[in-house]
Amino acid sequence: MTAKNILITGATSGIGHSLFKHYQQQGDNVIACGRNKEKLQEMAQQAKLIGQFDMTIPSEIEAFSKSVDSLDILVLNAGNCRYIDDAKQFDGELFADVIQTNLISLGWLLQYLLPKVRQGGQVVFVSSSATVMPFQRSEAYGASKSGVDYLANSLRLDLLKEKIDVTLIHPGFIKTPLTDKNDFPMPFLLNSEQAALNIAKAIDSRKEYAHFPKRLTMLLKFLSFMPNWIWRKLIIKG
Repeated sequence: MTAKNILITGATSGIGHSLFKHYQQQGDNVIACGRNKEKLQEMAQQAKLIGQFDMTIPSEIEAFSKSVDSLDILVLNAGNCRYIDDAKQFDGELFADVIQTNLISLGWLLQYLLPKVRQGGQVVFVSSSATVMPFQRSEAYGASKSGVDYLANSLRLDLLKEKIDVTLIHPGFIKTPLTDKNDFPMPFLLNSEQAALNIAKAIDSRKEYAHFPKRLTMLLKFLSFMPNWIWRKLIIKG
């Protein structure tokens, strides 16, 4: 099997790091991107290339992109999760920060990295199962990931002529440094290695959409079809 050139954002921790290890062990050429300079330097011997940049700063992405050649797979995984703790005293700065990190930065990443994806290649968006239905305190995170969903589904249509596939991923609760901060129950929690295997399978089969763990995501989809007063009561009760 020919080694693939794969670029992963958010490769220094969580799902991104587990994906990096999966593809590196598989013999692929992996480009690891993130902000953590020390962690990237540790990964440098295993990576084809490392990219240390802040994806909310377009000039840094542009400068890095000049060192990237042809890509088979572009995995847009990096993101942030912060909550609106008091809706009445809405935190506009927090909201803007999450939207900037999780959604607007994807526009800059696509501008500079999508041209590197060859015909027959693939773009992968790691979104969230939180977009299936609304949750308390998730105004910023949910809105950003819903935007990612629309972006992925729309881009898929426009990339048909380029013969580039788009895969949208909806993970459930995954144990990562981000979710370690959560102060609420996380049912059917998976570790990042399990998440990476699920994502890799979806990429290998070139699925348009994948969601896991099914016990959680199918439950959310079922609840979303219920009358509003039922699912609202269940969500608010936790």
